Amino acid sequence: MPFDAQPTLRGDRLELRPLTADDWQALYAVASDSLIWEQHPARDRHELEVFRAFFDEALASGGALVVIDRANGLVIGSSRFHGHDDAASSVEIGWTFLSRLYWGGVYNGELKRLMLTHAFRFVDNVIFVVGPRNTRSQKALAKIGAEKLAETAPRPNGEHDIFRLTKAAFEQSRAER
Repeated sequence: MPFDAQPTLRGDRLELRPLTADDWQALYAVASDSLIWEQHPARDRHELEVFRAFFDEALASGGALVVIDRANGLVIGSSRFHGHDDAASSVEIGWTFLSRLYWGGVYNGELKRLMLTHAFRFVDNVIFVVGPRNTRSQKALAKIGAEKLAETAPRPNGEHDIFRLTKAAFEQSRAER
C-alpha cells in the first residue's frame, strides 16, 4: 500500500486534514504571532510575505495538513509529511506549528500521536529536522523517545539537528503511558 501523505486523521480533540488554498486566512491568523517563531531558524515567518511563501510551498508539497480544534472548528496550526523513502522505510514529519493557546498541553501530543500512528502503518522510522535553538521541539521529541542523530542537515535557513523515532521506540513509549 503506498504512503498516504495527506490523510484525514481524527482524535479526541483534533482533526487533521489536507491543507487547501481556502485555509490561507485562518492559518495566517495563527502564524502571524511572532512568538510562535522565536526559537525557529526562520524567525520572520510571521511576516505576511514570508508566510505566504511558506504556505504556497506547503500546498505544493502534497503532504501538508491543517490542524483543527474539534470542539470549536477553529484552525489552530499545521504540520507536514515529507520525503517518504521506501528503501529507508522512513518519512519526515515537520513544519509543525500550533497557536500558543494550544501549547503546553495535550494538543501537540495528540497531533504527534495521530501523525506517528499513521506514519508507522507504512514505515519503521520517522525523521524530525529541528533547528538547534528550538528547545521546545527538542524536549517534545525527547518525551516520545526520539533520538538525536550525529549528522546535521543543511536547510535554506541554516543547519538543523536530525532526530529519529523508530516504530519500536514509539510503541514502547505508548505502552509505558
